[in-house]
Amino acid sequence: MRSLAQEHFSGISTSQRGGLLNASMNPAELSNLQSKYEISVFSASFNLSSNRLGFDDLVGGDNIEDKLFEGNKDVDLRFDGEIYGPGFAMKIDKWAFSVQTKAYAKINFADVDPTIGDAVTNSAVSALLGSTTIQNNNNQRANGTAWGEVGFGISRILFENDEHKFSAGVNLKLLFPGSYANLGADKFQGTINNNLGDVTLTNASANLNIGYSGKLAGDFTDFDNYASSIFGKLNGFATDIGVNYQWKDRLDDDNESYKLNVGLAVRNIGSMTFKDANNQSTNYILNVPDGEFLDLNQFQDVSSLEDIEQLLLASGYLNSVATKRDFKTKLPTVFSAYADVKVIPNFFVTVYGQQKLNEDDANDQITTQNVISVTPRYTAKKFEVYSPLASNEISGFTAGLGFGVGGFFIGSSSILTALGNGDQADIYLGLRLGLQ
Repeated sequence: MRSLAQEHFSGISTSQRGGLLNASMNPAELSNLQSKYEISVFSASFNLSSNRLGFDDLVGGDNIEDKLFEGNKDVDLRFDGEIYGPGFAMKIDKWAFSVQTKAYAKINFADVDPTIGDAVTNSAVSALLGSTTIQNNNNQRANGTAWGEVGFGISRILFENDEHKFSAGVNLKLLFPGSYANLGADKFQGTINNNLGDVTLTNASANLNIGYSGKLAGDFTDFDNYASSIFGKLNGFATDIGVNYQWKDRLDDDNESYKLNVGLAVRNIGSMTFKDANNQSTNYILNVPDGEFLDLNQFQDVSSLEDIEQLLLASGYLNSVATKRDFKTKLPTVFSAYADVKVIPNFFVTVYGQQKLNEDDANDQITTQNVISVTPRYTAKKFEVYSPLASNEISGFTAGLGFGVGGFFIGSSSILTALGNGDQADIYLGLRLGLQ
């Protein structure tokens, strides 16, 4: 399974300015605060990408289902949002500390066979008569997750002289799971018949997982259900750890820069447990014998996992294997590495890479991304402009643009390729204040 967008806050999170955004990528970056105190007022990043749709389709939203399930290529579509609430960081001698609030919302369709998607969402109107046999060994998933987080960071300078500085840091995170929904169909095989819009499934088998908690048991594509249930009760913990090295480049007595800034980090080591009155995660075996037929028309326009589950159970073709009332989901653990190099005065180039450490196809795994990017950046004392260039597994090549003035920043990692109808739409912005 592939599930990739771009890294959030691409370009600004490796800015020479340092701060809480940099520390979200590597907690050791807290030691590089350029002011004694920093206040994060608000930051947000939203990304929508697909391997089948262009920018106009993603933003316009007309006939998305028809276009999404055209052709024979498995469908990947992802919405990913991060919102940073109030945060605070401070330096005391060789130590630095922070507290940061965050909220996350993710919707992911991964490795979905287009014939199944077309049959369920559109009653396969594009093929008025025909039969298609499918054998897909992937775990096809429709997944949604919303949760909140409060993180406490600490970093220390381990060694420092006039030329070099080494730092290490850790971020301890309290997790507040809100809502969850997962529909997984592993090792699906079967035959879809379409007789003038009467769509049925026969000679079919699959291992299904249907899990939900909170409001996403209802419509898991409705963003209001994410926004209204992000922060649940404390029920999970996670950790980020990182190290940082700087080769210094002193410009004058009042301003310190670097020739090279390098960091390594492992983030999101942990999990959270969902508990709610309607909590349920059940593994099923789907078995539709040859010569018997499951009506697929009944699932058209159904977006509630509870309704899907009840329709399948009523058909008699679904057998329960195991049920859990409370279930644990793993955070998307990643390893990241980056190097920010000063090429000439005021001009830097950042190379960033991120590798997921868990596979995305497990039903209890929140999906994440592999990514590599290169970001040239011009930096003045109060202004910077940059252009992140990335290679993405879902949306392919993306090129963006962003700038920061004082503590305000705004940007997109795909705005330039979007002008050519690229396969990604994203934007981020924020405001932070540095205080001496």
